[in-house]
Amino acid sequence: MALPHALSSEVVSLKPLGEGIARTPTHAIIKAEQLEVVRVVLPAGSELPLHETPGEITLYCIEGEVQFTVAGQPRPLRAGDWIHLQPRAPHALRATRDASLLLTICLIAGEV
Repeated sequence: MALPHALSSEVVSLKPLGEGIARTPTHAIIKAEQLEVVRVVLPAGSELPLHETPGEITLYCIEGEVQFTVAGQPRPLRAGDWIHLQPRAPHALRATRDASLLLTICLIAGEV
C-alpha cells in the first residue's frame, strides 16, 4: 500500500528510523508540479544502478551510509552528509549500511 503524500503545510517527521528502518519502504513524501521529495530507504548491500534525472537533485543522508558514485568517482555519504547534482549527471548508489536518505528532485515541465 502506498503511503499518502503530505499536504501543503503539513509537518513531516524526517527523524532517523533506527530499528524501524527494516520495516519502512522507500516512499514519496510529496510530488508537486516542480518538486518531488522522496525518503529513500536502502538495506545494506542494495543498489540503485546508474541512472540520471532531467532536473537537479539533492541527496541528504539521514542515517546509515551509502557509496554514491557520480562521474565515475565513488563518494561515501554518511549521516549528515548532503550532495547536489546538476541535471542529467549519471549517478548510482550502493548501501554499505542500512540507510535512509532524503532525495529532492527538481522537475522539469513536460518530462517524467
